[in-house]
Amino acid sequence: MDPPPMNPELSKDRSRIAILGAGSVGSAIALCLILNPVSSEVLLVDPKADLRDAQVKDLSDATTYHGAVGGGGVRIRSGTHKEAGQCDIVVISAGAKQRQGESRTDLLGRNLAILNSAIGDMKPFRDDTVILLVANPVDVLTYFARKFTGLPEGQVIGSGTFLDSARLRGILAEKIDVDAGSVDAYVLGEHGETQLVAWSLITIGALPLDQALPPSTILDRKEIAAETKDKAAKIIEAKGATAYGIGALTASICKSILFDQRIVRPISHWNEELGCCLSLPVVLGRKGVVRTLKIPLNEEEDQLLRNSAQTLRALIDEAGSDA
Repeated sequence: MDPPPMNPELSKDRSRIAILGAGSVGSAIALCLILNPVSSEVLLVDPKADLRDAQVKDLSDATTYHGAVGGGGVRIRSGTHKEAGQCDIVVISAGAKQRQGESRTDLLGRNLAILNSAIGDMKPFRDDTVILLVANPVDVLTYFARKFTGLPEGQVIGSGTFLDSARLRGILAEKIDVDAGSVDAYVLGEHGETQLVAWSLITIGALPLDQALPPSTILDRKEIAAETKDKAAKIIEAKGATAYGIGALTASICKSILFDQRIVRPISHWNEELGCCLSLPVVLGRKGVVRTLKIPLNEEEDQLLRNSAQTLRALIDEAGSDA
């Protein structure tokens, strides 16, 4: 059963974020948006009405002592797809679960169908709505979401390698014995098998990585890159899904957008030169991608990025006949 329709007079001046998908990821994102208030209202949307409503009841208990921006509590409630299309941000976490041993790209066919149906149910969108893809394979789904929504390209983005970059920073911080906030490092390209670490750009404080290493410290770059890439698979193998990391970082992206913070993040977005959506650093603001940043990769890294784009274009072509 659908929730009652929203009264536009009561919500005219409220910022709203809709989350499509009431599973472990969607509910984790909702909780992070409540504990670190970003919007006045969070809508949870899912065709499984019993699950959706149970999650809302559970999450509403977390709103009591957490005030939203401007005062008052964060309201969490069940919503419809039509209402979602009129929100400031739509976070799409809905999709089939990644099975143990299954790559992100194996999810493509199933999740592309879910995406197409959900976007169709949300139309027409508000002109300034920003769509944030979290479901996997995120880069390919972001590409097709551009086509399905008809919104400006900068307003359709994916979480991309933001989480991978956070994992990389954490791993490096532990090995170098510094706080992760002092590590500036990016994972670029596909959120998946062909992602790359931009080693030439990593700094610790203001120092290039090699100059900042403690005496006698040797980093195995291949091992660190593999550990970064494989961390999600190990979590999934042990507990079935990843939720908390992506929940916190999705909330961070939403805050950057709604507050027009102009923070630089590596997120998936359309790249005209490479012909696909993949992650490179961008400036995030209220319109989504405010501008892209041209980063000086070395020759090897640039080739790895182009290889990643080639892989993504092949997946797009493969899926195109079904989209």
